[in-house]
Amino acid sequence: MNAPARESATDVVDVWSIPTDQPPAVVRRLYGLLDAEERERADRARDPRQGERFTVVRGAVRLLVAERLDVAPADLAWRRGPHGRPSPAAGGRIDVNWSASGALALLAVADGRRVGADVEQLRPPGVGIRIARRHFPPADAALVLDARTPADGADRFTRLWCRREACVKVYGGRLAQGLGLPLAGPSPLRLADPGPLGPGPLRLADVPVPGPFRAAVAVDEDRPFTVRHRTWAAPY
Repeated sequence: MNAPARESATDVVDVWSIPTDQPPAVVRRLYGLLDAEERERADRARDPRQGERFTVVRGAVRLLVAERLDVAPADLAWRRGPHGRPSPAAGGRIDVNWSASGALALLAVADGRRVGADVEQLRPPGVGIRIARRHFPPADAALVLDARTPADGADRFTRLWCRREACVKVYGGRLAQGLGLPLAGPSPLRLADPGPLGPGPLRLADVPVPGPFRAAVAVDEDRPFTVRHRTWAAPY
């Protein structure tokens, strides 16, 4: 008998949830890994907490991606694609994408496929209803508008919003290009035509994350994928 086929590495997306509220000692150590541009952005944040969370996100991303590439975290360099989409300058087949919302960030790493990731704190119900009614396609809007409770509506809207952001970020596109995508339905989901974003198909999946957050990842090409999800813990 033939041995069962082994799952290809390109069919696994590694995803980390990153808690961004960390002790001062951790923030200081991570700050030391940042490049000059990242430090400047952290320093000019509107308030100290925002700067600390930015530092944690960028520092944790550097640690995780550098480990994957077997380089020093402080030596990791980024190149910028469309609309500023970052990718490792010496990443080879590796593609990465991350997102942050309040006290949580999400990092996705894929091998041989472009990846997009998004995490969002639950949106206020009224905001979701207005956006869904105005911008979402009929099935997506109905899913939000027909929710039984405001909390359920906020949950549905935020999930759909994360899916849009993740799809847009695969291509480095603009959010306006993803608002009309038909993304209602159970996860995982196959999107045959990403419309103005670029050639399809796309595959996407919701990612279970803690607290009042929702998240999703998307990849290009038509092979199914699985999510290997972990929570990052500071090594310091």
